[in-house]
Amino acid sequence: MLTSHPLPASRAREQAHEIAQLLLRHQRRSDRSEQPGQCRELPCPDCRSTQSEVIEAFVRAGRPVRLVLPAFPGKSPNRAKVLGTLPDMAEELALGFLDSLTGRIRQIYPPGAEIVICSDGRVFSDAVRIPDDDITAYHRELRTMIAALPHRAVSLFTLDEVPEFAGLSHDDMRTVLTERHAVPLEQLRSRVQQGEELPLYRAITRFLFEDGNTPEYRGSRAALQRDARIRAYVVIQRSKAWGEFLAGQFPGSVRLSIHPQPCSAAKLGIHLGKSTGTWLTPWHGVAVDIGGRLVLMKRAEAEGLNCDLVERGGRPSHYVVREPVRSVHEDDTARRTALDATAVTVPDAPKEW
Repeated sequence: MLTSHPLPASRAREQAHEIAQLLLRHQRRSDRSEQPGQCRELPCPDCRSTQSEVIEAFVRAGRPVRLVLPAFPGKSPNRAKVLGTLPDMAEELALGFLDSLTGRIRQIYPPGAEIVICSDGRVFSDAVRIPDDDITAYHRELRTMIAALPHRAVSLFTLDEVPEFAGLSHDDMRTVLTERHAVPLEQLRSRVQQGEELPLYRAITRFLFEDGNTPEYRGSRAALQRDARIRAYVVIQRSKAWGEFLAGQFPGSVRLSIHPQPCSAAKLGIHLGKSTGTWLTPWHGVAVDIGGRLVLMKRAEAEGLNCDLVERGGRPSHYVVREPVRSVHEDDTARRTALDATAVTVPDAPKEW
């Protein structure tokens, strides 16, 4: 691990402020600005202050800033959203963005930063109905992608690597994690009913409903919705248990999240690239090249744009739009929205067509 001599307090505070400001450029915010707890101005000075305080401890000690991100669980089981079970260009773009973020932090602060991706796929794979074998394969391919990143500052941490869970089955790992670190489901339900966790609950319910609404599903939409609501509580419970475990595993770290967070919360919601939705992530979508610009969207949406599927290494990777961007703009509202999201190319994203 690289370190440098501790900085004077004033200089450490200044660099921490710059790093926090950089992170806030990619802050994932709720699309409902009127919702209680949202930032009043952007960039938000309260969020910057919260994150600067955590970052400053690393800068004062001359150590790389450690950022912990629970994310990259595994591909959605719905093939209308993704290309398959393994990471593809969507994940590669997100990893490239995170790697480039560490590089930009190093320009501000020479010891740089390290981002620990704490995959939560094993934590709730049964609740989202992704087979554990698929989670294992997903992790394996993620490690291969991470090893190829130029700044060597991104790593992967999973439930399988926790010594206290060694020798346990995957089901037993989840049981022990829940028993030791989770809040009771009744308490979580009460929070949702009071509105504290309602946006997250609604988003997870929607994801679970979409993931289960496949051509193979033979039940009613109402039954699927009820099932999604029940499983959403389990996903949130386990996710929070994982977060609490990670807080003890990586104390003092900058805590990132793929979900929007309230103003000045300990966690900072962050985008992993450009997408067509506030909540869309690489494991729920595909990468699409539109005129040299890359954006994330659902597979069905991409296929509606008259795309060619690109394969790499014998596997589906991403889509390329055949039509000129100008003609796609003339399509329906959803497709125009997709194009509007491509205003910025993902920085330092790998491109191997």
